[in-house]
This record gives sequence, structure tokens and C-alpha cells, in this order.
Amino acid sequence: MTPSASADLSRLLFDGRYEQNHQDLHELLLDPVFDAREGLDMTGAGKLAYARSRAVHGALERPREIMADPWRLFALAEWPSLVDVSTFSLLMVHYNLAFGTVLEHGDREDLKDLVEELDRLDSFSPYMATELGYGNNVAALRTEAVYDTATQTFVLNTPDALAQKHMSYSGFHDIPKLAVVLARLKADGKDHGVYPFLVRITDSDGLCEGVHAVPCPEKPVQGLDNGLTWFDHVRVPRRNLLHGDMGGFDEHGAFHPAPGNRRKRFLRTMSRILPGRLCVSSAATGAGRASVYIALRYAAQRLTSAPGRSDQPVIGYRSHQLPLYTALSKTYAMTFLLNHAKREFAAAPAAGSLPAGLGDLVSITKALSTWEMSEVIATCRERCGAQGIFSVNRIADYGSLLQGLVTAEGDNQVLLATTAGQIIARSGDGEEPAPAPDPAGRDLRDTAFLLAALRHREEQLLGSARAVMADGSRDRTYFEAWNDTVNTGLEAARLRGVRTALECFTGAAGAARTDTSRTALGLLAALYALTEVRRDAGWYLARGVLTTEQVERLPLEADALCAEIHPYADVLTEGFNLSPELLRAPIAADDYAAAFQRYTGAFGPAADRTPERS
Repeated sequence: MTPSASADLSRLLFDGRYEQNHQDLHELLLDPVFDAREGLDMTGAGKLAYARSRAVHGALERPREIMADPWRLFALAEWPSLVDVSTFSLLMVHYNLAFGTVLEHGDREDLKDLVEELDRLDSFSPYMATELGYGNNVAALRTEAVYDTATQTFVLNTPDALAQKHMSYSGFHDIPKLAVVLARLKADGKDHGVYPFLVRITDSDGLCEGVHAVPCPEKPVQGLDNGLTWFDHVRVPRRNLLHGDMGGFDEHGAFHPAPGNRRKRFLRTMSRILPGRLCVSSAATGAGRASVYIALRYAAQRLTSAPGRSDQPVIGYRSHQLPLYTALSKTYAMTFLLNHAKREFAAAPAAGSLPAGLGDLVSITKALSTWEMSEVIATCRERCGAQGIFSVNRIADYGSLLQGLVTAEGDNQVLLATTAGQIIARSGDGEEPAPAPDPAGRDLRDTAFLLAALRHREEQLLGSARAVMADGSRDRTYFEAWNDTVNTGLEAARLRGVRTALECFTGAAGAARTDTSRTALGLLAALYALTEVRRDAGWYLARGVLTTEQVERLPLEADALCAEIHPYADVLTEGFNLSPELLRAPIAADDYAAAFQRYTGAFGPAADRTPERS
């Protein structure tokens, strides 16, 4: 039986895995524990996030099972943030960063009791890597764990204020915490580099001996217990070292690191960062889709005055269509790019032998998707006017979430610059760049032509960056050479993500099973490609990739595409598998005005402040 267009779009958006990996999470979020709560202070909001995290944990399979299936982990990252951005953060730190590290490096018989404690969520597990003075430079962290052979314990210590662990969840002292702490392992007078340790931070009596923690300043929306944490000669049992294949102890109790490169050991220590970036992208694209869904449902109802009529829905204006349908195209593009990255990650060999290209793809996907969804959410918030400011309408909260995601698992600017440097260093040998596409007679909706233009710019930027780095005619340090080309490298890496996203987008359109979904995706892909080419129209014109007439037509073509996308807007958002019932945003309800009045109690005392579920 031929599927409906919306079911076909859902199949493509969720990579054929909605029923298998997502549906029960969707249904779980309908539980009243996720209904909006107003009037909470930051402590109350944070404690609610912990309660909601326990509700998710109790309703699903155990964390160990989820961690064994990356598709399930990515789905878990995608849904909770739609109703509570703080719950997402807690779950991902506990499941992926902390418990994932324990399973990869410490799933041993002598740690069975602690592993089960975390699997049962008897204790939450913060992940303590970042330090106040070192930010993303985790390899330079200063917290140290000195091995005492006589007692077969490690002495965990924070040498100075700059080495305090920053932002980990340690501000609530009445919630049991068993943290994964990254520290510099020192034994026999030697520094063996950074290793993870399991350290009990709090128990039923509060902070454990030698552990100190104070809350960070408040953050908007995300009422979690981010803190500064430091250690004063805390004794950690030898077994709590999560050494995995990175070293071990001999029969005399002496520690020996695994042979080989210290940097490789460090990268193994940080192995959960790569899937963590895909979790971050999953949450970002989910929030982007929800924002577009809410904004378009509201725009279809919000009436405005128009020439000759007084009841024109605001979405009828091309000035409203262009930003929102462009946002819609970006959410589809980033979802398809993310699906591609997830497939590549799931198909890769075990951690420790991942191909370099996979790291590039995941890092670019993380940076591009979070930047793009930040812009999408800001656009949707603005297009919803005053209603977009209220937390109950979700979009403003998603904006706060994205501000954190841009920084999480590697600050985007640093992450993309590092990736660009690696691509530049590996590329160029024996590669023949593709010639510039001939613009003569080409249709500006032809995604093949636009894709060729994007690929040409990417290759030209990479070539320019390589030439600057290899220029030996000037007396420069390596840093000076890199500084001269870093912005070119950043743009080239971003373009690689855009080009890959468009390839995935056109591939999805080609895989559509209904005429409606195929047509809608084709139009949306053309708008995405046109938007990206329009960003750098001057560059393409200067190099003969576009003609003067084509550059002048770019805005007209974008408007025309919006007019053709308009009849498909509902089916395109139906593919998201969202509902007013799940999001509980009054402006997404079938009658937004009545829902907003019910929520505020404008009809009288509000016995139920939850928007009507329709």
C-alpha cells in the first residue's frame, strides 16, 4: 500500500526508525509530569529536571541497553528537550558522557556494584572534564591523581583555582552523585596523561570528605545545578581508575600505561565526545523542527489586515513565508545531514579505530546543525511576535538550549577550525578540482547546478587555504601561517557540511514514494540550495559561476519557490510527528487564542492550566 505523503516524509526524516526508536519516547512525553510548571525558582526547576529524568529512566530500558544501541541513544537525545531542555542535559551527561565512559573503560567485575548503581540511577553521574582556566583544552587540564603504591589508592587533588572543574552538575548536595572525573594520572614520579576516574561526590549526607562544590551563577531557562568543583587530597580506590585498554596494574600493584602515543590514549579517554556531538545535533534538529512546527501553525491562524481584507492569515504574506519556509528547508537539510552522520557512525568499527573522515563529518554536522538551528529558532521566535517570548510557547526556551549546544561537546568555532586544519592537511595530493559549472542556460532551481556551484567554492577555498599554509616566501611561524588562513578554512569546512546536506536532501527527494512528498522535497531542497548560493552571490558572480541576470533573479526565484511550497507546508510539518498535545504550546493548538486564554485563566479561575490537547 502506498503511504500517505506525511507518512513518507516521516519515514525519510526518521530514517525508517520512528516506530522502532522514537515512538515510545514521543508517548512518554505525554505524561503529566512533563506539563508546564510556572513560578518555580531555579532550584525548583532544577529539582524538577532530576525528577523528570528519573521518570524517563523508569519508563525505558536500562541505560546499559540504550548505550548498546546508538540509534536509541540518539533518539533519547532528540525528544526530552522538546518539553524540558534541562532534562535533556541531565540525561545526556549521565547516559552518554559519564555512563558511556564507564562502560567503555570500566565495565569490570571489580566495579560491578558501581556500574549497577549508575545503571539503576541510584546516583547521577556528572562528567567533570572542563576546568575553569582551560576551557576546551582538556588535554592541558591540571587536576591530578597521584598513585600511592603503598595504599593502592589515588590522591585526587586540585592544585589551584584555575584547575577547578567548571559547569559540572555539583550544585545540589542532597542528590547522590558518582562522577566521572578526568585527571592527570601520576605514578612513580611520571605524568602519564589524562585518565577518567569514578569519584563519589555526594551521598545521603551531602558532599563527601575532601570534595568542595559551589553553584555557578544562574543561567536563563536551564535551572540546573552547574557548579565549580574542587578536590582536597581525596582518596580514590585503585579500582575506580577507568583504564580500559589504556593501561593497568601489575602483580605488585604498580601502574603501567599502555604502550604507544599519549595523545591516542587521551583520545580514547574522550571517546564519548564523538557520539555526544551527534546527541547534541539530535537535540538541536529536534528543537528546530518543533520551532518551525509551532511558528507555522500559529502563522496559519494569526489574522492580520491586508489590502482589501481584514482577515488574512499572516502566513499569506511572502515576507512571512520567506523566513519561515527557509527555516523549514534548513530543518529538513540538517535532519538529512544528521541522519547520514548517524548511519556512518553506526556502521564504523569499534571506538579507537574510527576513520578520520568520520570525525570530520560528525564535527561538521555538530557545528553546522547547531548554528543553523540557532538561526532557525531565532527566526521562528521573531515571526511569532510577542507570543514567541513566553516559555510556555517553547521557542524561547529552545533558543536558550541552542546557546548551550553551540558550546557543548566542543565550541563550534574551535571545533570547526580544528576540523578545517585537519582537512587542509590531508587534502590536495593528486586531487584535480572540479571545473566551475557553466551557468549558461542553467535553471536556478536546478539543484544539480547549485550543488556543483557549492562544491566548486568549497574546493577553491580549500585550495586557497593550502596555498597560504604552504607559502614559504614569507618568514612566518606555523601559528602565523594558520592565522592567515583560519577564516578561509572555517568557511570551507562549513561549505563541506552544506554541500553534504544538499546531497543528502536531493537523495531523500529521490527516495520519496509519493508524488506529493517528492514534489514538496524537491521544492524545499531548491530553496535550501538557492539560499546558500545567495549567501555568496558576489563570489559566484566574480568567478563566472553565476551570470549577472541570475544574481538579479535570486531573490525573485526564492519568492516564487515559497509560493509553490505554500500548499505543501502542512504535509511537510506533519512529517515531524509532532502534535499540540505533546508540545503543549498554546499557539500551536487548533485554536491558539482559546488555548492561551485557558492557560492564563482569562475565562475565570484556571483549574487546569495545561493547553487543551487536540
